[in-house]
Amino acid sequence: MISGILIATCVVAGVGIVIVIGIILGIADMKLHVDVDEKEAAILEALPGNNCGGCGYPGCSGCAAAIAKGEAAVNQCPVGGAPVAATISEIMGVEASDSKRMVAFVHCGGDCENAQQQYEYNGVADCRLQMQAPGAGSKTCSYGCLGGGSCVSVCQFDAIHVVNGIAVVDKDECKACGKCIDICPRHLIDLIPYDAQESVACKSQDMGKLVNGYCKVGCIACHICEKNCPAGAITVENNVASIDQEKCTHCGTCVSKCPKKAIQAV
Repeated sequence: MISGILIATCVVAGVGIVIVIGIILGIADMKLHVDVDEKEAAILEALPGNNCGGCGYPGCSGCAAAIAKGEAAVNQCPVGGAPVAATISEIMGVEASDSKRMVAFVHCGGDCENAQQQYEYNGVADCRLQMQAPGAGSKTCSYGCLGGGSCVSVCQFDAIHVVNGIAVVDKDECKACGKCIDICPRHLIDLIPYDAQESVACKSQDMGKLVNGYCKVGCIACHICEKNCPAGAITVENNVASIDQEKCTHCGTCVSKCPKKAIQAV
């Protein structure tokens, strides 16, 4: 008789505990519930998921949230390009504006054959560490690519490699995420249009006489490219030429006229 009462008491107590726990979980669900933005979720699903930060936001979720709120363009993701922008524009119910594909370009042609070295560097292969070495690196040119591969280490797309002492971009693999640009301690990497056909492979601001002494392919600011460009797309400032890709007509005159071959066909 007593055992029966104890069993019944335990059952009632157990049921009570279950009810209390259920109430607590229900309250917690109400307090902690987060509304899911269906557009944001759909955009996140459409993004490539690389979380590279090339869009300027902390990962794809940040980019998706910004687009859903109208704070970022539907073509904000440089990795996804036009196809992803088209999908997101459908989700957002807007038209995707034309977006030109961009790729990274390393403004240095001073490889092992063309550029003079002060000494042989045998330290850790990291450009930022090389900058702490005597002379800010082994290369005589204080503007040139150090070839340490810091850009290679951050590229998720295997689109940049050190070839013969300098970084070289495979533009077909490049997604323009900008990681290589951010890490280059000499600020040698820029984005240029994928269809660009000429670019200046030098950023030295030294006088031409100095450049001639340490690099066979460095810009000497002779202004020949500037004077001969029929489109007026080239200017020489701070002793180095630069091309306005919006004006460039891809005639190739600058490549053929440059006496130092500092302007490359790309």
